[in-house]
Amino acid sequence: MFITDYPAAIRPFYHMCPDDDPGVTLSFEMPWKGLKVTTGAQREHHHVLLKQAAERSMSTEALRDYLNVIRFGYPPHGGLGMGLDRMLMAMLGLDSIREATFLFRGPNRLTP
Repeated sequence: MFITDYPAAIRPFYHMCPDDDPGVTLSFEMPWKGLKVTTGAQREHHHVLLKQAAERSMSTEALRDYLNVIRFGYPPHGGLGMGLDRMLMAMLGLDSIREATFLFRGPNRLTP
């Protein structure tokens, strides 16, 4: 089961919105055993990305190379992030994600 049609206001600015409903994104989340194990979306690949960043008062300086790729032509694309540590925690029935994470990063450990 996938959860789709997230409001654009709560998703990253680079998630694409459909032309007929700009209030939602072409994104998804996949829960498994009560945990979100993956999230993904079709990425914006048009000049609209600049407008979406401006609406959120974001500087695009750090995105210069990515924006140049879009300016010169970029095919439709998407991506997802798999929460392997979350899935491992659920598969092994562990109580804490700390037990399933190879290098835990938290308030007292931010570097390996």
